Amino acid sequence: MMPRYCNEAMPCLPETFLKGIIMMNTLQKYFSKGLLAVALFAGASAAWAQVSLGDAADFAVLGGSNVTCTAGVIAGDVGVAPGSAVPFTNTGCTITGLTPPATDAAAVGARVDFLNAYASLWSQSNTCVQLPGNLADQNLAPGVYCLDAVAKAGTLTLTGAADGVWVFLVNGALTATDFNVVMAGGGEPCNVYWAPTAAATLTTSAFKGSILAGNPIGGSVTLTGGSFAGQVMANVAVTMTGASVIGCDTLSNDTTCKKDKHHHDKKHKKCNQGVGNGPEACDPGHSNHHHSSNDEDDDKRGHSKRK
Repeated sequence: MMPRYCNEAMPCLPETFLKGIIMMNTLQKYFSKGLLAVALFAGASAAWAQVSLGDAADFAVLGGSNVTCTAGVIAGDVGVAPGSAVPFTNTGCTITGLTPPATDAAAVGARVDFLNAYASLWSQSNTCVQLPGNLADQNLAPGVYCLDAVAKAGTLTLTGAADGVWVFLVNGALTATDFNVVMAGGGEPCNVYWAPTAAATLTTSAFKGSILAGNPIGGSVTLTGGSFAGQVMANVAVTMTGASVIGCDTLSNDTTCKKDKHHHDKKHKKCNQGVGNGPEACDPGHSNHHHSSNDEDDDKRGHSKRK
């Protein structure tokens, strides 16, 4: 029986009425918490959506002092700024994009944009959801998450739409061994961002997302074995051994040309032009010649200046 508090000034209320009042108060409490959580996620995601990588988005790998690649694969451009005595070392790596010194001028501006993006990421820390541990068996919706420096392992699933954005702010070093990140529901690796306050060290992992290691002293990235879908950006050094990196330019399969900071002209990406006109911004001189094109005569290929 529920106690019935009543006296001459306050008549007794039916027990069912009192139970209803208590239930309403309880539901209101949990409903308010739910609204707070929804607002937290929505506000954090909306705030991050305004941040851009700028010119840093043109690089698959961008280092500060140097980039060293040994027996690996890089699909995309490599840049180093401000560099060092030996800014770039390639020992048995297959690289599909441009490398220093061809990218030196572009890397200077890209570095500025990378560090600005890193600062913008961390400006969202007051809206983040705390998520301790190694992330194994977690299934996360888009949002801003604050992580500790516990080594990551197991499988992390990121479930969301193609325009969903995941931001992971790591308080300390980002380390992972045999760590597998899986995208689900249409989510894109290039909408995932990892920003540690120290170094990033990944070993034999299938990693998704771009790493922004912006610490001026400890901001290095070391990849040993495994695969990486996204961009690697370090304020200090990038060291790859037996690892493969597929940059966002390659993952996006974008057939429109971008401004080429490397040549101060146009970045002419290969245009898969078959019969009929190809994308107007592309250079037929860099077309996929397995298919014919009627945009240009054969003797004019490679000399188009179309915008």
